[in-house]
Amino acid sequence: MLAEGELAVREGASAANNPRVVKLFADADFSGIKQDSVAWCAAAFGAMLKQAGHKPSGSLAARSYEGWGVGLKEPALGPVATKKRGNSSWQGHVGFVIGANSSQIFLLGGNQGDAWSVAAFPRAEFTAFRWPADVPLPAPHTLPQTIAGARSGVSEA
Repeated sequence: MLAEGELAVREGASAANNPRVVKLFADADFSGIKQDSVAWCAAAFGAMLKQAGHKPSGSLAARSYEGWGVGLKEPALGPVATKKRGNSSWQGHVGFVIGANSSQIFLLGGNQGDAWSVAAFPRAEFTAFRWPADVPLPAPHTLPQTIAGARSGVSEA
């Protein structure tokens, strides 16, 4: 998975901007954004989709991926997952599913604790699981139920 290669990428310290995070915005067709303090999970996700030859949602709103591709009823390994964040209907987060159990979903994503990371989020917060429309649907399988090193309670803002 392309995103695994990004795991060391973090926002810049203090007022410094990490050029790699800023490049994710450009790679996702938002080259006007030059600050890594702007919420960047959807830019990171869009950049990875483009590198893999898929068309991203075209939005920096994480929940714009709720209508992208084909819907899945349950998480699988690798699809887009969107979740709510905060108390508003539009705030959200997006990442790649890499594991799940009855109470949590594990995401590989950008802007999780201001970095590319693996994090666990409450299953009840998820709003959609989506798969690229131009790729055959995944075969049913059992996902990893724990992910070593996954952090809980990270910020996605």
